[in-house]
Amino acid sequence: MSRTLMKLTKVAGMAAVLSLPLSGCILYDGTGDGDVRLTVDAPPAADITRTYAGTFPIAQAITVPPGYSTVYVSGMVPSPINGTTDQYGNTEAQTETVLKKIEEALKAEGLGFGDVVNMKVYLVGDPALGGKMDFAGMMKTYSKYFGTPEQPNKPTRATVQVAALVSPAYLVEIEVVAVKKSK
Repeated sequence: MSRTLMKLTKVAGMAAVLSLPLSGCILYDGTGDGDVRLTVDAPPAADITRTYAGTFPIAQAITVPPGYSTVYVSGMVPSPINGTTDQYGNTEAQTETVLKKIEEALKAEGLGFGDVVNMKVYLVGDPALGGKMDFAGMMKTYSKYFGTPEQPNKPTRATVQVAALVSPAYLVEIEVVAVKKSK
């Protein structure tokens, strides 16, 4: 793949070779008049590196090399269960509807859960648990989508308890960052 990096105006008919600290070399042969485009041969994008520690279904670190586009998916909140706005369910059920929404947003970008490199989970304390966040309920649903034989990739992740979300019925909000090779 070649990319145009800059324009150079030929000066006094001189030929030039310009080496840069990039993968490739920029060449200008001095032929022709006027502006000349310089190009560099770029290597294909390297693979994403994921570092896992232990069996917990999150990555300790992920390195995304040059050559990838980043897609930011806004925080998603739950949908009502069975179509009733007063029935959003517990943390486990809400996480399910949130992840389904995220799956659709990723699909619209040509991505899937395997492309997610970072996740932020916001949990409200569940009144049924004395105001404590239901981390186990969130994990029960999360583990169906990440670190499975069908989809083994795991994102880096932070999970925090927050005082409230935009609706008092919401117990879960999740946002993700995904990457894909640039075209």
